[in-house]
Amino acid sequence: MVLTTENKMLKIEDLHGRVHDYLRISITENCNLRCTYCMPAEGINLTPKAHIMTADEIETITKTFVSLGVKKIRLTGGEPLVRKDAKDIIERLGKLNIDLNITTNGLLVHEYIDTFKAAGISSLNISLDTLQKEKYKQITRRDHYEALWKNIELLLEHNFTVKLNVVLIKGFNDSEIIDFINLTRTLNIQIRFIEFMPFNGNQWDKSKLVTYAEILEKVDNHFEENTILRMEDKVNDTARNHKIESFKGSFSVISSVTNPFCGTCNRIRLTADGKLKNCLFSNTENALLDTLRKGESILPIIEANIKSKFPVRAGMEDDNEFQNPKLFSKNRSMIKIGG
Repeated sequence: MVLTTENKMLKIEDLHGRVHDYLRISITENCNLRCTYCMPAEGINLTPKAHIMTADEIETITKTFVSLGVKKIRLTGGEPLVRKDAKDIIERLGKLNIDLNITTNGLLVHEYIDTFKAAGISSLNISLDTLQKEKYKQITRRDHYEALWKNIELLLEHNFTVKLNVVLIKGFNDSEIIDFINLTRTLNIQIRFIEFMPFNGNQWDKSKLVTYAEILEKVDNHFEENTILRMEDKVNDTARNHKIESFKGSFSVISSVTNPFCGTCNRIRLTADGKLKNCLFSNTENALLDTLRKGESILPIIEANIKSKFPVRAGMEDDNEFQNPKLFSKNRSMIKIGG
């Protein structure tokens, strides 16, 4: 059975022995930015509101997953905080005795400080791909750089853990790697460099990729060797963690392309329209919301979804397959998956 019992507790285990206790829930496809690597330039056709999960449905589905051993939930989008009932959703999920997290572009967090605290959210991932105002405007197609930094400073003032997600694109922002790390000299933040990943509509090709090895080479060439510390990674961590000695913060690299971490994957994704994805790169989905609205049990859907999970990157085991646009273009754009 995929849904197995351990110490009288149900757990979601795939056919490769991986236990899944981390659910990422996209609560909206809407966003107040238009980031080039996330959304096609022509925009996307938004799913009609009637097909998007309601707050009640999100709560019901989440409770089911928690009963199956899920311990960590991350809310994503789109931009989750643009959803009108986001506060209600956050408050409801905050009562479920789980590790609740959120990934956001940071532009609206000033409106949610008290909500985050009440829900037990202590850590936020903020998307920020450049420290240059004009380049930020070019990436996001919006001019909100200064407003974002005010909100980052506000989060730090309120003692939230802040992680900056930086998608690196060669020839565009890879020259800022050291600038980002230098932020951690005086700020207790974590910089998370993310390899540019292929999705439908984001104009990915291998020449734009900045690899884990290339990032470390830049770091090695800039900082003295004995000051670069390799930190211990947490169980199921997607990031390889590092720190410059005496700096307050740290930096890490998420290398989904060149060093996939599929062997320890514990993540499941739920799209805003209620489709279950067992891998970020899979174009196969299971209609969880449709089943729920029929009044039927969603357990068979969860089991079927996990049972079909491949050992590595949706079955694309070699780089040629993974980098084949005919394959990754069949997947959703990142904004419709959930960041």
